[in-house]
Amino acid sequence: MQNEEGQNMDLYIPRKCSATNRLITAKDHASVQINIGHLDGSGHYTGQFSTYALCGFVRAQGDADSALDRLWQKKKAELRQ
Repeated sequence: MQNEEGQNMDLYIPRKCSATNRLITAKDHASVQINIGHLDGSGHYTGQFSTYALCGFVRAQGDADSALDRLWQKKKAELRQ
């Protein structure tokens, strides 16, 4: 919810899982949020990062590594364009 000035007034804004697009509820204590830093051609950190959230369901199934790899490969292809 936003007020007349355009400021966010909600106390809790749920996140979505980057792999499955599910809502990550407040009670999902197995969920994680990971920031992956961007590097330039010489391997130095540029100050930018990509944020990925993974729900507990994906982690419990053992698909977190492959999901994160798939998401990062997709993002890397977007950044090269």
